[in-house]
Amino acid sequence: MASSKSSVVAGWELALRLRERREELNIEVRTITGELGFSRNYWSAVENERKVLTDENLVKIIELFGFNSAEGRELHDLSMAAREHHWAADYAELLDSRLQRLYGIEDSADSVRIYESILVPGLLQTPEYAHAIMAPAVVLRKVEVDQRIDVRQRRQERLTGQKPLRLTAVISEAVLRQQIGGPAVLHQQLTHLIELTEAHPDTIEIRVVPFTAKSCGLFGSATVYIYEFDNPRLPTTAWQETVTTWGFIADPSEIRNLSTTFDAALTSTLSASHSVELIHRIRQELA
Repeated sequence: MASSKSSVVAGWELALRLRERREELNIEVRTITGELGFSRNYWSAVENERKVLTDENLVKIIELFGFNSAEGRELHDLSMAAREHHWAADYAELLDSRLQRLYGIEDSADSVRIYESILVPGLLQTPEYAHAIMAPAVVLRKVEVDQRIDVRQRRQERLTGQKPLRLTAVISEAVLRQQIGGPAVLHQQLTHLIELTEAHPDTIEIRVVPFTAKSCGLFGSATVYIYEFDNPRLPTTAWQETVTTWGFIADPSEIRNLSTTFDAALTSTLSASHSVELIHRIRQELA
């Protein structure tokens, strides 16, 4: 699947541009509600991506905010794209709104940096490995497990195509040795990692933090995803998971600190080639 502007990212960019222009012009919300007849709740939903303006209301906002004709066409295009169906919505009963947003952002990102402490990242998992993670969960029915595996495979389409997602994954050596699903499943998973790096050397990089590393700023971070875009209007955004919580990190200073920590963590890893060599050795041990 080639990178394209998903409905989620189109809606995000539209809301960002409207909010930025309102703040740039110092237009108060009461001015918008007074002149255009919008309720305060309606405008709040627009700026927070919960609603997409109708064509009629978008025309009013474009005029009030003084966008030129070229900008107006761009905003209309974003509005149309934001109303399109995104595949994650097909799993609405399974995925909450945060996860649907995450996968929409992932579909339009240019690159992602990932840290995982104990599991292979979802974007790199085999179906068998993913099944082994989820099957023991007493709260998941078999049909839910199957759907979650479908979601993982759908996400992984971003790793191939004309403009694949550029992925850098920092993982602990423990990820390679924890026998999720047993030796055969792990062996297959490690083979998959090797094949991915061989098939996509320019876009997929796996870096292993060896057991001999004396420190790593990401230790204890559980799961971290940092997404960047080739569209300069879209800021870097991050997603973090722990055992009990997950969600986006929106504060720019927190994201800067996280990015800096990730880059520093790379100095504690093996090189890309040595990381793949370690994966080969551990796979051979399993065989």
